[in-house]
Amino acid sequence: MNPQQTAPSSERIHIGFFGRCNSGKSSLINALTGQDVALVSELAGTTTDPVAKAMELPGIGAVLLTDTPGFDDEGALGTRRVDRTLRAADRMQIAVLLFGTPDAAPEPYALERRWLDEFRSREIPVVALLAQCDRLDDPAAAAAAVERATGLRPIAVSARKGTGLEELRRALAAARPDEEERRITEGIARTGDTVLLVMPQDAQAPKGRLILPQVQTIRDLLDRTCTVVCCTTDGMAAALAALARPPHLIVTDSQVFDRVHAMKPAESLLTSFSILFARYKGDIGTFVEGAAAIARLTPSSRVLIAEACTHAPATEDIGRVKLPAMLRRRAGEALQVDVVGGNDFPDDLTPYDLVIHCGACMFNRRHVLNRIARARAQGVPITNYGVAIAALQGILDRVSY
Repeated sequence: MNPQQTAPSSERIHIGFFGRCNSGKSSLINALTGQDVALVSELAGTTTDPVAKAMELPGIGAVLLTDTPGFDDEGALGTRRVDRTLRAADRMQIAVLLFGTPDAAPEPYALERRWLDEFRSREIPVVALLAQCDRLDDPAAAAAAVERATGLRPIAVSARKGTGLEELRRALAAARPDEEERRITEGIARTGDTVLLVMPQDAQAPKGRLILPQVQTIRDLLDRTCTVVCCTTDGMAAALAALARPPHLIVTDSQVFDRVHAMKPAESLLTSFSILFARYKGDIGTFVEGAAAIARLTPSSRVLIAEACTHAPATEDIGRVKLPAMLRRRAGEALQVDVVGGNDFPDDLTPYDLVIHCGACMFNRRHVLNRIARARAQGVPITNYGVAIAALQGILDRVSY
Protein backbone atom coordinates (compact mmCIF):
# COMPACT_ATOMS: atom_id res chain seq x y z
CA MET A 1 0.00 0.00 0.00
CA ASN A 2 1.25 3.50 -0.80
CA PRO A 3 2.45 5.02 2.52
CA GLN A 4 0.94 8.33 1.47
CA GLN A 5 -2.49 6.70 1.60
CA THR A 6 -2.00 5.65 5.22
CA ALA A 7 -0.40 8.84 6.56
CA PRO A 8 -2.23 10.14 9.65
CA SER A 9 -4.34 13.24 9.04
CA SER A 10 -2.16 15.18 11.48
CA GLU A 11 0.89 14.57 9.26
CA ARG A 12 -0.75 15.71 6.01
CA ILE A 13 -0.66 19.16 4.45
CA HIS A 14 -4.06 20.70 5.29
CA ILE A 15 -5.55 22.66 2.37
CA GLY A 16 -8.85 24.47 2.87
CA PHE A 17 -11.21 25.78 0.16
CA PHE A 18 -13.00 28.98 1.18
CA GLY A 19 -15.55 31.15 -0.60
CA ARG A 20 -19.15 32.28 -0.73
CA CYS A 21 -22.09 29.88 -0.97
CA ASN A 22 -22.28 28.32 -4.45
CA SER A 23 -18.89 29.72 -5.41
CA GLY A 24 -17.85 26.30 -6.73
CA LYS A 25 -15.75 24.98 -3.84
CA SER A 26 -17.30 21.50 -3.81
CA SER A 27 -17.21 21.11 -7.59
CA LEU A 28 -13.59 22.19 -7.66
CA ILE A 29 -12.53 19.66 -5.02
CA ASN A 30 -14.36 16.91 -6.93
CA ALA A 31 -12.59 17.93 -10.15
CA LEU A 32 -9.20 18.12 -8.42
CA THR A 33 -9.56 14.68 -6.83
CA GLY A 34 -11.42 13.03 -9.71
CA GLN A 35 -13.98 11.78 -7.17
CA ASP A 36 -17.39 12.83 -5.85
CA VAL A 37 -15.98 13.86 -2.49
CA ALA A 38 -18.23 16.85 -1.80
CA LEU A 39 -21.98 17.16 -2.36
CA VAL A 40 -22.73 19.57 -5.22
CA SER A 41 -26.04 21.41 -5.55
CA GLU A 42 -27.39 24.67 -6.94
CA LEU A 43 -29.02 25.18 -3.54
CA ALA A 44 -27.04 27.63 -1.42
CA GLY A 45 -25.75 26.26 1.86
CA THR A 46 -25.47 22.63 0.74
CA THR A 47 -22.14 22.26 2.53
CA THR A 48 -23.12 22.58 6.19
CA ASP A 49 -19.91 21.33 7.82
CA PRO A 50 -16.27 21.13 6.74
CA VAL A 51 -15.78 17.95 4.68
CA ALA A 52 -12.26 16.52 4.36
CA LYS A 53 -10.69 14.19 1.79
CA ALA A 54 -7.26 12.59 2.25
CA MET A 55 -5.27 12.01 -0.92
CA GLU A 56 -1.89 12.55 -2.56
CA LEU A 57 -1.22 15.48 -4.90
CA PRO A 58 1.81 15.35 -7.23
CA GLY A 59 4.46 17.81 -6.16
CA ILE A 60 3.08 18.28 -2.67
CA GLY A 61 2.52 14.78 -1.27
CA ALA A 62 -0.03 13.63 1.30
CA VAL A 63 -2.76 16.25 1.75
CA LEU A 64 -6.11 16.71 3.44
CA LEU A 65 -8.46 18.77 1.25
CA THR A 66 -11.23 20.47 3.22
CA ASP A 67 -14.47 21.83 1.72
CA THR A 68 -15.99 24.51 3.96
CA PRO A 69 -19.45 26.13 4.23
CA GLY A 70 -19.89 29.45 2.42
CA PHE A 71 -18.63 32.35 4.52
CA ASP A 72 -21.58 34.53 3.44
CA ASP A 73 -24.16 32.15 4.96
CA GLU A 74 -26.89 34.01 6.86
CA GLY A 75 -29.35 33.46 9.70
CA ALA A 76 -28.80 31.77 13.04
CA LEU A 77 -27.77 28.47 11.46
CA GLY A 78 -25.67 30.26 8.85
CA THR A 79 -23.76 32.09 11.57
CA ARG A 80 -22.88 28.77 13.18
CA ARG A 81 -21.70 27.42 9.83
CA VAL A 82 -19.48 30.46 9.29
CA ASP A 83 -18.06 29.95 12.78
CA ARG A 84 -17.14 26.38 11.85
CA THR A 85 -15.49 27.66 8.69
CA LEU A 86 -13.43 30.07 10.79
CA ARG A 87 -12.44 27.28 13.16
CA ALA A 88 -11.38 25.15 10.19
CA ALA A 89 -8.97 27.92 9.22
CA ASP A 90 -7.05 27.31 12.45
CA ARG A 91 -5.63 24.06 11.13
CA MET A 92 -5.03 25.00 7.48
CA GLN A 93 -1.54 25.28 6.04
CA ILE A 94 -2.76 26.55 2.66
CA ALA A 95 -5.99 28.46 1.99
CA VAL A 96 -7.60 28.40 -1.46
CA LEU A 97 -9.78 31.51 -1.71
CA LEU A 98 -12.46 31.53 -4.43
CA PHE A 99 -13.67 34.70 -6.14
CA GLY A 100 -16.57 35.20 -8.53
CA THR A 101 -17.97 38.19 -10.43
CA PRO A 102 -17.31 41.41 -8.47
CA ASP A 103 -20.43 42.59 -6.65
CA ALA A 104 -21.88 46.04 -7.09
CA ALA A 105 -20.90 47.20 -3.60
CA PRO A 106 -18.70 50.31 -3.23
CA GLU A 107 -15.83 47.99 -2.22
CA PRO A 108 -15.89 44.86 -4.43
CA TYR A 109 -14.81 41.66 -2.72
CA ALA A 110 -14.96 43.25 0.75
CA LEU A 111 -15.98 39.94 2.33
CA GLU A 112 -13.20 38.04 0.58
CA ARG A 113 -10.73 40.68 1.74
CA ARG A 114 -11.79 40.19 5.36
CA TRP A 115 -11.12 36.47 5.03
CA LEU A 116 -7.82 37.20 3.33
CA ASP A 117 -6.88 39.25 6.39
CA GLU A 118 -7.85 36.30 8.62
CA PHE A 119 -5.51 34.00 6.69
CA ARG A 120 -2.69 36.53 6.71
CA SER A 121 -3.05 37.05 10.46
CA ARG A 122 -2.51 33.29 10.82
CA GLU A 123 0.40 33.39 8.33
CA ILE A 124 -1.42 30.97 6.02
CA PRO A 125 -0.36 31.08 2.34
CA VAL A 126 -3.30 31.94 0.07
CA VAL A 127 -3.97 30.74 -3.48
CA ALA A 128 -6.56 32.97 -5.19
CA LEU A 129 -8.94 31.46 -7.75
CA LEU A 130 -11.37 33.03 -10.19
CA ALA A 131 -13.88 30.22 -9.88
CA GLN A 132 -16.43 29.05 -12.45
CA CYS A 133 -14.69 31.19 -15.04
CA ASP A 134 -16.70 29.56 -17.83
CA ARG A 135 -19.83 31.25 -16.41
CA LEU A 136 -18.38 34.75 -16.25
CA ASP A 137 -19.19 37.34 -18.91
CA ASP A 138 -15.70 38.90 -18.75
CA PRO A 139 -13.18 36.71 -16.87
CA ALA A 140 -10.30 39.08 -17.62
CA ALA A 141 -12.15 42.04 -16.10
CA ALA A 142 -13.10 39.97 -13.04
CA ALA A 143 -9.49 38.84 -12.57
CA ALA A 144 -8.32 42.45 -12.78
CA ALA A 145 -10.92 43.45 -10.17
CA VAL A 146 -9.66 40.73 -7.81
CA GLU A 147 -6.09 41.92 -8.22
CA ARG A 148 -7.03 45.56 -7.58
CA ALA A 149 -8.99 44.63 -4.45
CA THR A 150 -6.55 42.15 -2.92
CA GLY A 151 -3.19 42.38 -4.65
CA LEU A 152 -3.54 38.71 -5.61
CA ARG A 153 -3.49 37.53 -9.20
CA PRO A 154 -6.16 34.79 -9.38
CA ILE A 155 -5.97 31.58 -11.37
CA ALA A 156 -8.98 31.17 -13.66
CA VAL A 157 -10.54 27.75 -13.06
CA SER A 158 -13.56 25.82 -14.24
CA ALA A 159 -14.41 22.53 -12.59
CA ARG A 160 -16.89 21.74 -15.36
CA LYS A 161 -14.37 22.18 -18.19
CA GLY A 162 -11.21 21.30 -16.26
CA THR A 163 -9.72 24.71 -16.96
CA GLY A 164 -6.85 25.81 -14.72
CA LEU A 165 -6.62 22.62 -12.65
CA GLU A 166 -2.99 21.94 -13.56
CA GLU A 167 -2.05 25.54 -12.79
CA LEU A 168 -3.84 25.18 -9.46
CA ARG A 169 -1.84 22.04 -8.64
CA ARG A 170 1.41 23.90 -9.40
CA ALA A 171 0.32 26.83 -7.22
CA LEU A 172 -0.47 24.48 -4.31
CA ALA A 173 2.94 22.82 -4.66
CA ALA A 174 4.60 26.26 -4.63
CA ALA A 175 2.63 27.28 -1.53
CA ARG A 176 3.54 24.12 0.37
CA PRO A 177 4.92 25.10 3.79
CA ASP A 178 8.71 24.91 3.71
CA GLU A 179 9.03 23.65 7.24
CA GLU A 180 12.17 22.03 8.51
CA GLU A 181 11.77 18.33 9.14
CA ARG A 182 10.71 17.85 12.74
CA ARG A 183 11.55 14.71 14.68
CA ILE A 184 9.61 13.46 17.66
CA THR A 185 12.71 12.55 19.70
CA GLU A 186 15.00 15.32 18.40
CA GLY A 187 17.52 16.38 21.05
CA ILE A 188 16.61 13.57 23.45
CA ALA A 189 17.43 10.34 21.60
CA ARG A 190 20.61 9.96 19.57
CA THR A 191 21.48 7.66 16.70
CA GLY A 192 22.10 4.15 18.03
CA ASP A 193 20.69 4.74 21.53
CA THR A 194 18.80 2.06 23.42
CA VAL A 195 15.35 3.38 24.35
CA LEU A 196 12.86 1.68 26.67
CA LEU A 197 9.18 2.39 26.02
CA VAL A 198 6.93 1.68 29.01
CA MET A 199 3.37 1.39 27.72
CA PRO A 200 0.59 0.45 30.16
CA GLN A 201 -2.27 -1.37 28.44
CA ASP A 202 -5.28 0.00 30.32
CA ALA A 203 -8.93 0.53 29.36
CA GLN A 204 -7.97 3.36 27.01
CA ALA A 205 -5.60 1.19 24.94
CA PRO A 206 -7.34 -0.17 21.81
CA LYS A 207 -7.49 -3.96 21.81
CA GLY A 208 -4.94 -5.47 19.46
CA ARG A 209 -3.38 -2.11 18.55
CA LEU A 210 -1.02 0.54 19.86
CA ILE A 211 -2.12 4.16 20.11
CA LEU A 212 -0.82 6.61 17.50
CA PRO A 213 1.82 8.39 19.65
CA GLN A 214 3.38 5.04 20.52
CA VAL A 215 3.48 3.93 16.89
CA GLN A 216 4.92 7.23 15.66
CA THR A 217 7.54 7.31 18.42
CA ILE A 218 8.67 3.76 17.63
CA ARG A 219 8.97 4.64 13.94
CA ASP A 220 10.93 7.81 14.73
CA LEU A 221 13.37 5.86 16.90
CA LEU A 222 13.80 3.10 14.31
CA ASP A 223 14.54 5.76 11.67
CA ARG A 224 17.36 6.92 13.97
CA THR A 225 18.64 3.30 14.14
CA CYS A 226 17.88 3.16 17.86
CA THR A 227 17.31 -0.12 19.67
CA VAL A 228 13.74 -0.01 20.90
CA VAL A 229 12.57 -2.18 23.80
CA CYS A 230 8.86 -2.17 24.71
CA CYS A 231 7.20 -3.31 27.92
CA THR A 232 4.24 -2.65 30.21
CA THR A 233 4.65 -1.00 33.61
CA ASP A 234 4.53 -4.39 35.35
CA GLY A 235 7.20 -5.72 33.01
CA MET A 236 9.60 -2.78 33.39
CA ALA A 237 11.86 -4.40 36.00
CA ALA A 238 12.29 -7.52 33.84
CA ALA A 239 12.98 -5.42 30.74
CA LEU A 240 15.71 -3.45 32.56
CA ALA A 241 17.25 -6.67 33.88
CA ALA A 242 17.40 -8.10 30.35
CA LEU A 243 19.49 -5.17 29.10
CA ALA A 244 23.28 -5.27 29.27
CA ARG A 245 23.32 -1.63 30.38
CA PRO A 246 20.69 0.96 31.34
CA PRO A 247 18.82 2.55 28.43
CA HIS A 248 19.76 6.09 27.44
CA LEU A 249 16.09 7.11 27.48
CA ILE A 250 12.85 5.82 28.99
CA VAL A 251 9.55 7.01 27.48
CA THR A 252 6.34 6.24 29.32
CA ASP A 253 2.70 7.15 29.62
CA SER A 254 2.31 10.28 31.75
CA GLN A 255 -0.14 8.66 34.15
CA VAL A 256 2.50 6.18 35.42
CA PHE A 257 5.29 8.74 35.73
CA ASP A 258 5.64 8.14 39.46
CA ARG A 259 5.95 4.35 39.19
CA VAL A 260 8.39 4.50 36.28
CA HIS A 261 10.45 7.25 37.90
CA ALA A 262 10.85 5.11 41.02
CA MET A 263 12.27 2.21 38.97
CA LYS A 264 14.41 4.06 36.42
CA PRO A 265 18.22 3.81 36.59
CA ALA A 266 19.88 7.06 37.67
CA GLU A 267 21.74 7.43 34.37
CA SER A 268 18.61 7.04 32.17
CA LEU A 269 16.66 10.07 30.95
CA LEU A 270 12.89 10.01 31.49
CA THR A 271 10.10 11.59 29.47
CA SER A 272 6.56 10.79 28.33
CA PHE A 273 4.81 10.37 25.01
CA SER A 274 2.73 13.45 25.83
CA ILE A 275 5.83 15.58 26.45
CA LEU A 276 7.45 14.32 23.26
CA PHE A 277 4.38 15.42 21.33
CA ALA A 278 4.28 18.72 23.20
CA ARG A 279 7.74 19.36 21.71
CA TYR A 280 6.81 17.98 18.30
CA LYS A 281 3.41 19.63 17.89
CA GLY A 282 3.52 22.66 20.16
CA ASP A 283 5.76 24.94 22.20
CA ILE A 284 7.36 23.06 25.09
CA GLY A 285 8.73 26.26 26.67
CA THR A 286 5.24 27.76 26.91
CA PHE A 287 3.86 24.50 28.32
CA VAL A 288 6.52 24.31 31.04
CA GLU A 289 5.97 27.96 31.90
CA GLY A 290 2.21 27.36 32.04
CA ALA A 291 2.59 24.43 34.43
CA ALA A 292 3.70 26.90 37.13
CA ALA A 293 0.05 28.02 37.34
CA ILE A 294 -0.85 24.67 38.92
CA ALA A 295 0.72 25.80 42.20
CA ARG A 296 -1.54 28.87 42.19
CA LEU A 297 -4.83 27.00 41.79
CA THR A 298 -7.38 27.31 44.59
CA PRO A 299 -10.81 25.73 45.22
CA SER A 300 -12.37 28.71 43.39
CA SER A 301 -10.19 28.32 40.29
CA ARG A 302 -11.42 27.06 36.94
CA VAL A 303 -9.43 24.80 34.58
CA LEU A 304 -10.09 23.86 30.95
CA ILE A 305 -8.92 20.46 29.71
CA ALA A 306 -8.77 20.24 25.90
CA GLU A 307 -8.57 16.93 24.06
CA ALA A 308 -7.81 16.72 20.35
CA CYS A 309 -9.76 13.50 19.82
CA THR A 310 -13.44 12.83 20.50
CA HIS A 311 -13.28 9.24 21.79
CA ALA A 312 -15.96 7.83 24.04
CA PRO A 313 -14.76 8.32 27.63
CA ALA A 314 -13.34 5.21 29.31
CA THR A 315 -13.54 4.46 33.03
CA GLU A 316 -9.81 5.25 33.35
CA ASP A 317 -9.95 8.30 31.05
CA ILE A 318 -6.97 10.53 31.76
CA GLY A 319 -8.51 13.84 30.63
CA ARG A 320 -11.97 13.40 32.15
CA VAL A 321 -11.17 11.32 35.24
CA LYS A 322 -7.54 11.00 36.32
CA LEU A 323 -6.24 14.50 35.62
CA PRO A 324 -9.23 16.28 37.22
CA ALA A 325 -8.84 14.06 40.29
CA MET A 326 -5.14 14.93 40.57
CA LEU A 327 -5.89 18.64 40.21
CA ARG A 328 -8.61 18.54 42.88
CA ARG A 329 -6.33 16.71 45.29
CA ARG A 330 -3.89 19.59 44.87
CA ALA A 331 -6.26 22.59 44.73
CA GLY A 332 -9.39 21.37 46.51
CA GLU A 333 -12.51 19.41 45.64
CA ALA A 334 -14.43 22.56 44.65
CA LEU A 335 -12.06 23.21 41.71
CA GLN A 336 -14.13 23.52 38.50
CA VAL A 337 -12.81 21.49 35.57
CA ASP A 338 -14.37 21.79 32.11
CA VAL A 339 -13.50 19.35 29.31
CA VAL A 340 -13.80 19.96 25.56
CA GLY A 341 -12.95 17.59 22.73
CA GLY A 342 -12.08 17.71 19.05
CA ASN A 343 -12.43 21.11 17.41
CA ASP A 344 -14.44 22.54 20.32
CA PHE A 345 -12.30 25.21 21.97
CA PRO A 346 -13.70 28.40 23.52
CA ASP A 347 -12.98 31.71 21.83
CA ASP A 348 -12.97 33.37 25.25
CA LEU A 349 -10.47 31.70 27.57
CA THR A 350 -10.39 34.46 30.19
CA PRO A 351 -12.75 32.63 32.62
CA TYR A 352 -10.01 30.02 33.07
CA ASP A 353 -6.97 30.08 35.33
CA LEU A 354 -5.27 27.36 33.31
CA VAL A 355 -5.69 25.42 30.06
CA ILE A 356 -4.29 21.87 29.90
CA HIS A 357 -4.03 20.43 26.38
CA CYS A 358 -3.55 16.80 25.42
CA GLY A 359 -0.57 15.59 23.39
CA ALA A 360 -2.50 16.51 20.20
CA CYS A 361 -1.47 13.46 18.19
CA MET A 362 -4.64 14.02 16.09
CA PHE A 363 -3.85 17.70 15.33
CA ASN A 364 -1.26 19.24 13.07
CA ARG A 365 1.25 21.66 14.59
CA ARG A 366 -0.41 24.78 13.18
CA HIS A 367 -3.65 23.88 14.99
CA VAL A 368 -1.86 23.51 18.33
CA LEU A 369 0.21 26.68 17.89
CA ASN A 370 -2.96 28.64 17.10
CA ARG A 371 -4.49 27.48 20.37
CA ILE A 372 -1.33 28.39 22.26
CA ALA A 373 -1.30 31.83 20.62
CA ARG A 374 -4.95 32.37 21.55
CA ALA A 375 -4.26 31.52 25.20
CA ARG A 376 -1.17 33.72 25.36
CA ALA A 377 -2.98 36.65 23.74
CA GLN A 378 -5.63 36.43 26.48
CA GLY A 379 -3.09 36.06 29.27
CA VAL A 380 -4.19 32.53 30.20
CA PRO A 381 -1.48 29.96 31.11
CA ILE A 382 -1.52 26.83 28.95
CA THR A 383 0.27 23.54 29.51
CA ASN A 384 0.14 19.93 28.35
CA TYR A 385 -1.00 16.64 29.91
CA GLY A 386 2.49 15.21 30.38
CA VAL A 387 4.01 18.45 31.64
CA ALA A 388 1.08 19.02 34.03
CA ILE A 389 1.24 15.48 35.45
CA ALA A 390 5.01 15.72 35.97
CA ALA A 391 4.47 19.02 37.80
CA LEU A 392 1.67 17.56 39.92
CA GLN A 393 3.91 14.64 40.90
CA GLY A 394 6.82 16.96 41.72
CA ILE A 395 9.21 15.49 39.14
CA LEU A 396 9.07 18.06 36.33
CA ASP A 397 12.62 19.17 37.13
CA ARG A 398 13.77 15.55 36.69
CA VAL A 399 12.00 14.92 33.38
CA SER A 400 13.66 15.51 30.01
CA TYR A 401 11.95 17.86 27.60
